[in-house]
Amino acid sequence: MSMGNTRSIAGRDVPAIGLGCMNISHAYGSATEGEGMALLEKAYDLGVRHFDTAALYGHGKNETLVGKVIKPFREDIQLASKCGMTGVNGKKVIDGRPDTLLATLDDALVRLQTDHIDLYYLHRLDPNVPIEDSVGALATAVSSGKIGAIGLSEVSAATIRRAHNVHPLAAVQSEYSLWTRNPEIAVLDTCRELGISLVAFSPLTRGFLTGAVTSQDQLVEGDIRRAMPRFQPPHIASNLKLLVPLKEIAAQYECSLAQLCLAWCLAKGDDILPIPGTRSVEHLEDNLGALRVILSQESVAELDHLVNASTVSGPRYPEAQQTEIDTEQF
Repeated sequence: MSMGNTRSIAGRDVPAIGLGCMNISHAYGSATEGEGMALLEKAYDLGVRHFDTAALYGHGKNETLVGKVIKPFREDIQLASKCGMTGVNGKKVIDGRPDTLLATLDDALVRLQTDHIDLYYLHRLDPNVPIEDSVGALATAVSSGKIGAIGLSEVSAATIRRAHNVHPLAAVQSEYSLWTRNPEIAVLDTCRELGISLVAFSPLTRGFLTGAVTSQDQLVEGDIRRAMPRFQPPHIASNLKLLVPLKEIAAQYECSLAQLCLAWCLAKGDDILPIPGTRSVEHLEDNLGALRVILSQESVAELDHLVNASTVSGPRYPEAQQTEIDTEQF
């Protein structure tokens, strides 16, 4: 496969590395509005053209911030957002009913200060609503011009097929990284068969394999990683050992651990678009530097051997959160 620096998604070519905007206002603490705006503006200046947000992030605040910043260059970018998982009275709610999705979309258009969203995902499958109903609602939004293309997030191969039969999917977003390989079970093959792009969220393993988190004590109160088993004893001690050989490979390529993680993700196929997130301009610049790191097939195989479902300790989500996920599990 050619590993050029641009990749196609929803009928548009964009630089291979996009920006996941969640970190700015959700899940890992939050930036000030000024910091968030500066980060988004810098991303555009550095060539990022794929921006990914969601109604859930900051319970609408993230879409509002993104909308404010991108307004001057709206038509230059691929704008993605998500529905079906929102914040209601401060609590996360999964609701895939057609009326709910279309109401969320209308609210998102106001917050994003635009008349259309290029790629709109169902953030999570609602087990109480047939996927055909949820996707059918989004198909009406395509017909009306409110969204350009439909995506799904954290779904199984079977769900992808059912949805694709209702309306062609442009993208499936899934956690995909060195230490979360679930798409390799069935999702990636299904996407390739159907011509669907895979958008990889958390490609930097939520900061772990970049060496940024070596103890739970570093995580602020409310950081979702505090509840994730891989960041907790006894798993964290075992997982920290993975950094030793990764640092050796990064040294060979004269790159950072973050760049190594992203270069691995890019090397897995030119239909994969990673969207790392950050609140740091320094990390943003470092992440985009991964486009210059071209791994050999031998290095990719070595990384696959070092970090995989067998060598990583602990499930990726706590039990309660795992019930929200439709994607096949190892």
